[in-house]
Parts: sequence; C-alpha cells; structure tokens
Amino acid sequence: MVLLTHGYFLQEDPKEQAIMKPYPPLGILYLSAWLDRHGVDNAVFDTTFSSPELLQNWLLAQRPRIAALYTNLMTKRSVVEIMRFIRSQETLRHTRIVLGGPDVTHNTDEYLAAGADLLVIGEGEQTLLDIALADAGEPAADPIPVRFGHIPGLAFALSDGSTHRTAPREKLRELDELPLPNRQKIDLQQYLDTWKTAHGHSAISLSTQRGCPYTCRWCSTAVYGQSYRRRSPAAVVDEIQQLQTQYSFDLIWFVDDVFTVSHKWLAEFAAELERRQIQVAFECITRADRMNDEVVQTLKKSGCFRVWIGAESGSQRIIDAMDRRVDVEQVRAMIQASRRAGIQAGTFIMLGYPGETQADIRETVRHLKSANPDLFTITVAYPIKGTGLYEEVQSTAHSPLPWTERTDRDLDFRRTYNRRYYDYAVRWTVNAVHWHKARLNGVAWTGQGLKVLVKTAAARAGMWWWQWR
Repeated sequence: MVLLTHGYFLQEDPKEQAIMKPYPPLGILYLSAWLDRHGVDNAVFDTTFSSPELLQNWLLAQRPRIAALYTNLMTKRSVVEIMRFIRSQETLRHTRIVLGGPDVTHNTDEYLAAGADLLVIGEGEQTLLDIALADAGEPAADPIPVRFGHIPGLAFALSDGSTHRTAPREKLRELDELPLPNRQKIDLQQYLDTWKTAHGHSAISLSTQRGCPYTCRWCSTAVYGQSYRRRSPAAVVDEIQQLQTQYSFDLIWFVDDVFTVSHKWLAEFAAELERRQIQVAFECITRADRMNDEVVQTLKKSGCFRVWIGAESGSQRIIDAMDRRVDVEQVRAMIQASRRAGIQAGTFIMLGYPGETQADIRETVRHLKSANPDLFTITVAYPIKGTGLYEEVQSTAHSPLPWTERTDRDLDFRRTYNRRYYDYAVRWTVNAVHWHKARLNGVAWTGQGLKVLVKTAAARAGMWWWQWR
C-alpha cells in the first residue's frame, strides 16, 4: 500500500488557528486519484486536523510499503520528524520514504541526508505510479539505482553518498486527462464545518491550471515550472457541478497563480457556466496586466466576489527589481475598477526586498491609500532556494537554526535596514492605511480611530529607532 500524507498539523500553527481558513491538500488527492485509476492500492492520511501521534499510530498499524510525503517550506520540519520516526521503528524497516513537492527540488542533498529514499522532482502523478509499480511485491535487495534508475523525475543517493538525478520528467500536457482529486478519501466536511463555524460560510478549493509563465524573482516554480497548462472550461465546470451535487458549500477558492492569464479561457468559462445555468461565488488571484474593464465584467458575471491583484510594492523601482513586469498605476486602476464593479479587491505587499529604502516603503503606503483595496496582506521578503531572489542574496543569507529545524522564512540576509526595522515597517504600513480609511469613513477621531493613530506613531518611532541603531 502507498500512504499519501503531507505533514501539516493545524494544531501546530497558531497563525492559521487565528485565521482558520484551512484547505484540503489537493496535490496528494490528485496523486491518490491517479494511483486509483491505475489500480495501485493507496490511502490518504490527512494530517490537517490530526496529530503526529495519531499519524505514528497509523503507520505502526498499517505498515505501508511506500510512505509518500508532500513537502513544502512550511511543513519541512514535520516531514523530517515523520521520517525520523519511520527510520526508528523496526516494524517499518521496509517502508520506502518518497518525498515530493516544491521544497525537495533545490534541497535534494539535505532531504536525502535526512532519511528520504527517493525524491520526486516536478509533477508527481506518473513518477509516483512508476515508483509503486517498480517497488511492488516482496521487499527486494536491489539497490535503489538498479530498481528505480530508469524512472524519470527522481533524485536519490548513490553508494558513495553523492546525489543522482534521473532524466527530467516530461510535464503532463493535457490536464483534462487527470482524474478529479480524491476528495472522498478525506473528511472534507470537517473543512467546510470549520469554515462555517469561524466565518459563517464554507469554502472549497479547486485548481484549473498548472504552471506560471511569469518570472517574479521571489516566486518558486519548482514543481510546475514556467509553463501554462490548463484544463478546459467544460472540465472545470464539470467539477464544479459535481462538487455542488456532493457537498454543500458557499464559496470556491481557485488556487491558480493567475486566473485571468487567458482572456479566451475566461470568456469560455463564463459562457459554460451560463449555458448550464450554474451559479457560483468564487475568489481568485491574478495580475493587473491580465485585467481590463471587460475582464472585470466577465469575472463579475461568472460569480467572482473577490479578486486578489498582486503588486508586492507601491514603488515602481522595487516592482522592476522583482521582475514583476507590471505598472503600479495599472495595479491601482484595476483594484479600483474591480471595486466599482462590486468585486472586493485584495492585494499583496512585500517589504524588505533588496535595495528597498524608506522612500520606497512610503511609496507603498501611498499606493495602498490611493488604490484603497478592501483587503491587503503584508510579508517581509524571504529567499526561497532556487529563486532569483535567493541567488541574489545567498552570499549574505544566514540563520541561527540548522537546516532540519528551520524554514526559508527563517533565513535572513543583508537588507537596507536592521531586520527589526521591518517588523515596525509592517505595523506602520498597516496602521497608516487603516487610519487613512478611518479618515475616509469619518471615524478617525473616535476612540478606535485614535488607537490606530497611536499605533501608527509608535510603529513609526520604532522604524526610526532601528534605522539609526
């Protein structure tokens, strides 16, 4: 049997506990469906609402032939602990540990040293199937290079300790060939109920595409690459129709990187929904340069209630340094156009990018005030291995934690200002924009408005202190 799991435990994530918007692990559900199609026995252990102890008990009871773990930068530490547990148990000595996901591509040596037998590089469906077929039957004494060396898309350790990569796995061209993700193998209702309790509505996630054709220097394309492959509008609407039949939910979250990258696809999607008289409410992510007034109206017609428009900065100089290939004025215009059409607009901001100055941060605050999005999120830039940003700053990148205990978020690098400066810069940006909104709404001088003003001043003082310290 093949075990599919992902090592994300909600109980260990206080930030997500505060947000409480968990989504099912679509990646391993696609893998499970692919294995089912080809007759390979598999089980999904969804760790989201579970615990490491329950997973360990399951492993000891079931003793899977292959433990396939999805790994990203946020789950690495849990995955390493799961591998350590498997390696420590005599009854699991024949369990083959296979890792996949975005974090393994550029950390092959580290994951193999931590206990993995095989790493899946790139898309995993066919590679994992080939592994399962090659590893079928009784435990074999064949060394890994002999048993698996013919399979594309793998990395494994040789007898001398070096890492060997097989030929790259060719990407699946026709995504309509994929079976729908195996949602029935998890307790999807628990996700819906969690959302309903926390927010008064429930949401379900859905993927229509793989890959991203853009070259933003901070963004990882480790699994799907710089490609653009998409399911047909009819296939996507088929899935929506099936989900509406099987589950009761309020909203759809399209997990795609750039939902409106193809205007032709979007128009056909809207037409397919209309033809079948299917109503949906959804939110998605896109780019300002892939929007215009017609696209906004098509989104509205299709049921889009919220669109996230990436900007990352209000400074054109920093946007260009990121290789975002978008004009900040266009970002503002599309945020405003979306709001005029009755669609909530959200945007993403990143502070602390190499070369960013206080003047750039002030430009970002002015940008947010002018664009006036309904929602915005802020992160401090961190370098993901394999990205252009990482290559740029790796000579000064550092962390006090060993690799097995840290994530890429724990990496720091030489910035314009002290790292603590950016903690205050985030607070200043958030509160300065909120106070601006309070002024627009005529509540700036109320008790709540004054609290925001005090927070704004305190954050600005913190920036000044850490700038000159």
